[in-house]
Amino acid sequence: MPNPFNQQVIEEFRANHGKVGGFFEGARLLLLTTVGARTGTPHTTPVGYYPDGGERVLVIASAGGAHEHPDWYRNLVANPRVTVEDGVFTYDADAVVLERAERDRVFARAVESDPGWAEYQAKTDRVIPVVALHGIEPDGPPNVNATSMADGLKVIHDAFRRELVLIREEFKKSGAALGAQLRVNCLTLCQGLHNHHTGEELGIFPLLAGRHPELAPAFDRLGQEHERIAELLAQLGEVLADEQVGPGLALAEVERLTTELESHLTYEEEQLIPLLTSVGDPGW
Repeated sequence: MPNPFNQQVIEEFRANHGKVGGFFEGARLLLLTTVGARTGTPHTTPVGYYPDGGERVLVIASAGGAHEHPDWYRNLVANPRVTVEDGVFTYDADAVVLERAERDRVFARAVESDPGWAEYQAKTDRVIPVVALHGIEPDGPPNVNATSMADGLKVIHDAFRRELVLIREEFKKSGAALGAQLRVNCLTLCQGLHNHHTGEELGIFPLLAGRHPELAPAFDRLGQEHERIAELLAQLGEVLADEQVGPGLALAEVERLTTELESHLTYEEEQLIPLLTSVGDPGW
């Protein structure tokens, strides 16, 4: 029988493209659908996650420090192929339980970010597992949780905006040293932005520019802004590569990126969303 609390979170998550309030407000959350180990039926559970460089995300089977593993963990051990909803994309993934050495390294990173994980571990004799969810490349275009290309562009942009808010809040809460997980969060964002802009330059920009040659100046500006943001991403990457860098300098780079990216996203939405609406969303 579905958990009423979880079901409410699931519905809010899907209705708001990953943004929820209440207990999970401001948290990185995904919906994890596993196949029941005994029943073979799908079960969807809201689970907090950590970015891990873009190729995978990490989830922790804490169950609040309970002495037994959560049901979703037992399910994915029996059936490692899962479905992930991150608010923007829905995709299949292979769940891999991390071996002890890697688990300990990643769990320590999580504890540094949120000491509550250590409190959960202290409550139980079991070693709390850490699971990597490796996204599987789809045969076709990615499955965007949107009803149209115009809506999809706004959903993707808003996800970047939310992530930047989270990262800046994490900087404000950090101590004198720049935590390892916060570095990973920043680098994952950088990779995501790079991938998004590359996809636009190969797909949506040529499509729309071919249909609207009169808007060549707007596409030239968008291309120049992509180059500028790429420079800022590279500069942030250089700062994060310095093991001695403090949070203040890294945050300054993040703030610079945020300012220019927000201006770019707003301009791109003003220019492209009306065009995408008029295209009629072919193939969506």
